[in-house]
Amino acid sequence: MKIETKVKATNGYVMLLVLMVTIIIMVIGLLLIKNLSFLILGIFAIFIIKGFFIVNPNSSKVLVLFGAYKGTVRENGFFWANPFFTRQKISLRARNFDSDRVKVNDKIGNPIMINVILVWKVADTYKSAFDVDNYEEFVKVQTDAAVRKLAGSYPYDNFDDEQAKFTLRSGMDEVNEALENEITERLSIAGIKVMEARIGYLAYAPEIASSMLKRQQAVAIVAARKKIVEGAVGMVEDALHKLSTDNIIDFDDDKKASMVSNLMVVLCGDKEAVPIVNAGTLNS
Repeated sequence: MKIETKVKATNGYVMLLVLMVTIIIMVIGLLLIKNLSFLILGIFAIFIIKGFFIVNPNSSKVLVLFGAYKGTVRENGFFWANPFFTRQKISLRARNFDSDRVKVNDKIGNPIMINVILVWKVADTYKSAFDVDNYEEFVKVQTDAAVRKLAGSYPYDNFDDEQAKFTLRSGMDEVNEALENEITERLSIAGIKVMEARIGYLAYAPEIASSMLKRQQAVAIVAARKKIVEGAVGMVEDALHKLSTDNIIDFDDDKKASMVSNLMVVLCGDKEAVPIVNAGTLNS
């Protein structure tokens, strides 16, 4: 398999000087010497003119002679090469690709919307020019395929797969690294270097987004309630211990149960407690 071969083209300014000298000689020959054979120099001048080309910074020209690859000019400047060369321009600049949001199924079958942001550039001009038909379209198609494969390799979250070590939501560094490796492998055939690949958008598909949001809210509420109950139990335990240690009041089991019940209602309730003034004894 061939790879890129760097070549150095002839300095364009030197050939421009040769062109000017050729034209001057032709004009002198036609006007002063009046010899039509100097017209041959005109054909030579046209031949020279067709060989000039410019390579801009972070650009390149792939040179092909009658179907045979002759090399790539990466150095920027004004150059001259064989006029029979066909010169294909390939940019070496870094490019951004923000893929379309696609609907795919995650590892456990949930439909999700996902897209990827890719930063890439051409590393091997031979592969980009000759190993694929259109390297820019190749980048788009293979990136989309890599995103679909990645989404099917991880669950969106660990609600339905608690054993999942990494998820699309929580394991972003690992997921992005896996995505970059997958895209790099796919694009290497086209001589493309992947500089960065990361998930740009991630969400449940619209048809299940509302249900999943309710589930997430329910999980959050349960977790908050659990934390409140744990704190309330600790506070009640401390209150009973303090009252008993300081001999403020002597509780039997029924009174302890009543106090615990009241304190738990106050501490765990959604609304503020409404005090009730007891004008009699504790047993009344």
